[in-house]
Amino acid sequence: MPDVIINGPEGRLEGRYTHSKQPNAPIALVLHPDPRHGGTMNNKVVYNTYHAFARNGFSVLRINFRGVGRSQGSFDNGIGELSDAASALDWLQAVNQNAASCWIAGFSFGAWISMQLLMRRPEIEGFVSVAPPANLFDFSFLAPCPSSGLIVQGGADDIVPESSVAKLVNKLSAQKNISVDYHLIPGSDHFFGEYLTDMTLAISNYLARRIEPGAR
Repeated sequence: MPDVIINGPEGRLEGRYTHSKQPNAPIALVLHPDPRHGGTMNNKVVYNTYHAFARNGFSVLRINFRGVGRSQGSFDNGIGELSDAASALDWLQAVNQNAASCWIAGFSFGAWISMQLLMRRPEIEGFVSVAPPANLFDFSFLAPCPSSGLIVQGGADDIVPESSVAKLVNKLSAQKNISVDYHLIPGSDHFFGEYLTDMTLAISNYLARRIEPGAR
């Protein structure tokens, strides 16, 4: 899991990268929660999501947004962070020019950024969104949502109420030609705590279903 430095819009972006041993492996970018509340790429949800992708044969990258860790710049209310994510995806694609497919993932604030990137990059064909903050940020741009994916939510989340996420899931599921799997973990709060294993297994099982063996 080597450290990588990526040239971002505001300078250096710090990242961690695992390269798959499989030829033409799919790629994935994983984004962290709100840095204003201590979010970094080493957040436990991000870390476990990252390794779920790696165990399923992906070449996977996670980064620190601008102003976090060794990444340069300062918080930009999501606008700059979206640019950071786009630069990171550019780097990931340049390193994996023959990737079988391209995925995006994010936790909380990172889920909001990842879904915006999904709308801007037609090559992204799958997503994993963990506790998307549907009560805090506007997700109406997902009209229509261009790709199928997985949403994981804690049933006892007091930061992002399950009802808000369920409403988003229903809205997306009503759209044609995509499928949104919704995995609810009863009892779990926003950070999944003792339910991290359940969250990681849900992601891993979903990826195993979506990724064809020949594409790993």
